[in-house]
Amino acid sequence: MSRWTNIVKFSWAPRVFVIITFMAIINLTASVVSAQAQPAQSYRELLERSEKEKKGLVFYVRGQTISGIVVKISTDAVEVRNQTYTRIIIRLDSIDAVAMN
Repeated sequence: MSRWTNIVKFSWAPRVFVIITFMAIINLTASVVSAQAQPAQSYRELLERSEKEKKGLVFYVRGQTISGIVVKISTDAVEVRNQTYTRIIIRLDSIDAVAMN
């Protein structure tokens, strides 16, 4: 038993494992941040196009669908109108997906 303890105690393998794991976590975090920035830009393009061309969008928000035309875009929300409601405010961080008709 003591021989095994000495091998593990002075082995470089645990240190290498910790370093590789740490590097993998950093790489994964950077990938997630990059992936989140891309959909936000795509959403913004569709929102601006809807506002400019008065084209309808379908917003998928937490399992619900909201159809409408973009009236105003702010930094954290978008204002939409449709046949039923003249003013709908949707927080940008709550949008799961956007589809254009």
